[in-house]
Amino acid sequence: MEENKEVMSGNFIHTFIDEDIAEGGAYYGKKVHTRFPPEPNGYLHIGHAKAIFVDFGTAMKYNGICNLRMDDTNPTKEDVEYVDAIKEDIKWLGFDWGDRFYYASDYFEQMYGYAAELIKKGLAYVCELNGEQMREYRGDLTTPAKSPYRDRPVEESLDLFKRMREGEFEDGAMTLRAKIDLASGNFNMRDPVLYRINHKHHHRTGDKWCIYPMYDFAHPIEDAIEGITHSLCTLEFEAHRPLYDWVVDNISIDSKPRQIEFARLGINNTVMSKRKLRKLVEENYVSGWDDPRMPTICGLRRRGYTPKSIRSFTDQIGVSKVNSVVEYSFLEHCLRDDLNENAARAMAVLEPVKLIITNYPEGKTEEFEVENHPQNPDMGTRTVTFSRELYIEASDFMEEPFKKYQRLYPGNEVRIKSAYIVKCTGCKKDDDGNVVEVYAEYDPETRGGNTPDGRKVRGTIHWVNAADCVSAEVRLYDNLFTVPEPESGEGEFTDYINPESLVVLKDCKLEKSLADAQKTDRFQFMRQGYFCLDTVDSTPDKLVFNRSVSLKDSFKKGK
Repeated sequence: MEENKEVMSGNFIHTFIDEDIAEGGAYYGKKVHTRFPPEPNGYLHIGHAKAIFVDFGTAMKYNGICNLRMDDTNPTKEDVEYVDAIKEDIKWLGFDWGDRFYYASDYFEQMYGYAAELIKKGLAYVCELNGEQMREYRGDLTTPAKSPYRDRPVEESLDLFKRMREGEFEDGAMTLRAKIDLASGNFNMRDPVLYRINHKHHHRTGDKWCIYPMYDFAHPIEDAIEGITHSLCTLEFEAHRPLYDWVVDNISIDSKPRQIEFARLGINNTVMSKRKLRKLVEENYVSGWDDPRMPTICGLRRRGYTPKSIRSFTDQIGVSKVNSVVEYSFLEHCLRDDLNENAARAMAVLEPVKLIITNYPEGKTEEFEVENHPQNPDMGTRTVTFSRELYIEASDFMEEPFKKYQRLYPGNEVRIKSAYIVKCTGCKKDDDGNVVEVYAEYDPETRGGNTPDGRKVRGTIHWVNAADCVSAEVRLYDNLFTVPEPESGEGEFTDYINPESLVVLKDCKLEKSLADAQKTDRFQFMRQGYFCLDTVDSTPDKLVFNRSVSLKDSFKKGK
C-alpha cells in the first residue's frame, strides 16, 4: 500500500464544512466524520476513486475520520468477493479506515425498530399495492399520488409489518411506506417505500431476514448511528435529500448528519455503469473485472496505473456541482507525469529484425554502463552488453526511405543508443520479400555514440543484444470503445467495442535486465511507452508486459 500524505485541493464542500464548524455552527466542536458506502455487488471503478478521494480526502483535510461501510441492503447480487476487492482497492489507493469497518446489515434490527417507531407515530403504513399499481397511482405534476391503505390503523400496520418480517407474505405482496405528502412536487416524498419483501439469502445474515430496507431509508439511519457529520454523495441524490432529512428528523436519534452532493465522474470512451461492466465480463468481451482495458481500479492497477496518478487525476479534475465528462487522455496524462519521474528506462524491441555489424569481431562482447533515469541519478545505472548481432525495430530500417527518414537505410549512419555509430550497408530478404537481416559497419572511434570528428548523425535507435536478450509477450492497450459516448449511440453499447483495443505481440526482445523485473516495477521502454509486468499472466518462464500508456501525450497536444 502506498502511503498517502497529500491533502486534497479546496472546493465548495469545504466551504460548507468551514461554515458548519465555525463557532456557533451546527457541528461546532465535533470532529469531521465522513464515510464511503459502496454496495458490494461489483468492483470499484475510476468513478468510485473520485468518491473515495472526496470522502477520505475531506476527512484527512480536517484531521477527521472516515468509515468504510458496505451498503449490503440488497441481497440479490452481493458477494464477499466484492467486499474483499473493495477493501484491497481502497488500501491500494492509499486510504485507511482504521477499525471503522461496518456493514449496513449490522443495523437491520435497529432499522426495523425505527420503522416500527414511524408506524406508531402515524408516519408510516403497510401498503398492499403491487408494483404496477404503485406506478399507476403515482400521479404526475398536476395529479397527486394515492394509496387506499394510507389511513390504515396504526395497530393493523404494526401487525402486518411484524408478519412481513416473519415471512408470512410473498415477494411484492406488501411494502412499508412513509406517510409524507402524496401531492409533493418532489416524487421522492410521495409516500416512498421504506421496506420491501425479498425472500433472498443474504451473504451475512443468511435467511434471518426476508424484508429489507430501501436505500433512502437505510442510508440516513446508518449515517446517524455512526455519528457521521457530513454525508458526501453524488448529484443524483440531491432530490433525495429532503427524504434523508425527514428520516433522521422523525426517528429517536440525536445525530443529524448533513448530506452534501457533488457531481459524479464521467470519462469519454468508456462506460462506468456496473450493469454494463458486468455485461462486458459475463459475455466475454473482456477477460474479467481486472482486464486492463476496464475502468475498474483493479483493471487500471493491472495495466500499470499508480495510486499517485489516480489521486492526482481526481484532485485536478476538482469537485463541482455540475456534471461533466473528462477526457480519458487526461487520466493518461496524469499517469505519464508520475511515470516520467519514477519509471526506470530500459530497451525493448517489439517487432524485431536482426542487425549484423559485419566488421565487429565475432565472439567479442562489450559492456556499457547506462543510467536508469537520465534526470534522476539516485536511480543508479545498469549494464547492457553489445556484440556483433543485435535486434532492432523493423521500422528502424527502410530499403527505400521516404523523405526525411533518418534511421537505417543503405548508406546512412545512425547512433546505436549509448554504444556506437553504424552505417547501413544493405539487407537480406526471404522468398516473400520480407527483410530478415540488416547489415551495417560500426565506427570503433565512436564508442558511447560520440563523434570525435564532429560529423552530424541525426538518427538514434534503440536495440538489444541478440546474445543475451530475453523474449517476452507484450500487450498494447487502447480505448475499449471507438466512440466518446458508447452509451448514447444507436444499438447496444457493445456495438462500439474497439477491435484494436488489445494487440498482442509475441517474441519481443528485451534487454536482459528485464528478466529480473518485479510486478511492482514500472519501466519506460525507450521510444515505445511505459510498461509493467502483467500481474496475472506473467511468470519467470513467460514474461508478459502490459503497455500502461504511450509516450505521446494527446491531452497536452489537444490543449
